[in-house]
Amino acid sequence: MNQPINTADLYDERGEQLASVPLQFQSLGGRSHFSGKARTIRCFQDNGLVKATLATPGHGAVLVVDGGGSLGTALMGDMIAESAVANGWSGVVINGAIRDREAIARLDLGVKALGSNPRKSAKDGAGEVDVDVVIDGVTVRTGAMIWCDPDGILVER
Repeated sequence: MNQPINTADLYDERGEQLASVPLQFQSLGGRSHFSGKARTIRCFQDNGLVKATLATPGHGAVLVVDGGGSLGTALMGDMIAESAVANGWSGVVINGAIRDREAIARLDLGVKALGSNPRKSAKDGAGEVDVDVVIDGVTVRTGAMIWCDPDGILVER
């Protein structure tokens, strides 16, 4: 595996070429440092698109899910996270909640989320894929590089 990239060092090197997400996410996956090209989903308390997307080849990408900051339902659990690992995703950033956090912590997958809730979400597939999402003032667009570690999240402007 490549040497992990520390976001603080990367920011020192590239400065304002990068946007830093101020919202405080928890690091919940088994991989503390992860990066890749972003794919995006906007959805609210419905993880149908999350499940479908993570079941496709990830090629080392990071799925960024704007769940509107809702902690009311989980947008990813251990089975969907296992699918992400099997399909080669580097990690998942969820502006919302996950569940099965102990199982997810054992997976070779980077996971940033606001917290956890055992309540599952709807599975209707409502939402949008590969659209610009804004998390705490930072725009994430599909194809932009994103870097995550315990210090935070940096996004290519």
